[in-house]
Amino acid sequence: MRVTTEAELAEAIRGAAGPLDIRGGGTRRGAGVGERLEVGISGITLYEPGALTLIAGAGTPLAEIEAAVAAEGQRLPFEPAHWGAVLGLAGASTIGGVVATNASGPRRVQAGACRDSLIGVRFVDGSGVVVKNGGRVMKNVTGYDLVKLMAGSWGTLGVISEVAFKLLPAAPTQATLVMDLPIVEGVAAVSAALGSPFDVSAAGWLPGLGAVVRVEGLGASVDYRAGRLIELLACYAPRIERDGSAAIWADLAAVRPLQGRVGDLWRFSVKPSEAPGIAARLGGEVVLDLGGGLIWALVPEGTDARALAAPYTGHATCLRGASPRFELEAPGVAALSRGLRARFDPRGILNPGVMG
Repeated sequence: MRVTTEAELAEAIRGAAGPLDIRGGGTRRGAGVGERLEVGISGITLYEPGALTLIAGAGTPLAEIEAAVAAEGQRLPFEPAHWGAVLGLAGASTIGGVVATNASGPRRVQAGACRDSLIGVRFVDGSGVVVKNGGRVMKNVTGYDLVKLMAGSWGTLGVISEVAFKLLPAAPTQATLVMDLPIVEGVAAVSAALGSPFDVSAAGWLPGLGAVVRVEGLGASVDYRAGRLIELLACYAPRIERDGSAAIWADLAAVRPLQGRVGDLWRFSVKPSEAPGIAARLGGEVVLDLGGGLIWALVPEGTDARALAAPYTGHATCLRGASPRFELEAPGVAALSRGLRARFDPRGILNPGVMG
């Protein structure tokens, strides 16, 4: 079943006789339980470049939104990540799927996550009721902040129909420092860069390339900060990449080194200082983002990567494989989660089982 308006979406949920498998572009997860409900509410309904504000239907392709804001010299601050290829899923990512999974890219270390740029949302809850929260300005704080609650809820609390974002001007210049280092030294290098006053906008580690650190902004500022970082990281022998900088971060955001590979795909959110030890215990191929705070790991099929990686501080998500998708929640958190789902989806029909 496919819906193209919010009214159709509400009617479909009210009339559902059983579980619904909520879908946008189908690039964030595999098949779910129940009847498939595809959200095709598409189109940019408001874009005010002068106010740095955009509103769009949840089914609007992410590529369409990125092209529209780029034409005005602007961008989504959180550098939304494209996961379809690494998960082996066809389709085109939608902005609603980005919000539902809080899919954020390398610039998260500087600009925050998707939820931090999201200023308004409309959704239909499990009873078929249309809910609106937030608005067109950052300081709209009336009532409960359901905007942040919906970001990363994976469609279990409501089906998003419309989203509103605050944008930022695109940086005219960028440069990347590349250091041919193994993971242990690489994490030390990017940690030093992130702890510096030179406004690093991304930091990670890629197999075959090593540690990478990005600075963005006006040309003179980028030149100055890159130069100072080269001095700071001189013991790691950095080289500067300008023409290929954008491609490096596109590869990292899409986890391109792990694309097309056989195995289960995991994502660990951990303390950066723990990343080298976790990567060593996992023993497979990894990509590091957020200065080591995010580990993408490829392990043999059927492997419990959580057991391999232990001990660690944080949580792990199985994005491709048979293992439970999310970590078990602490009892208190689990009780809160059950209470929220009971309030927003009393029949338990929205993406059942996706978040436990």
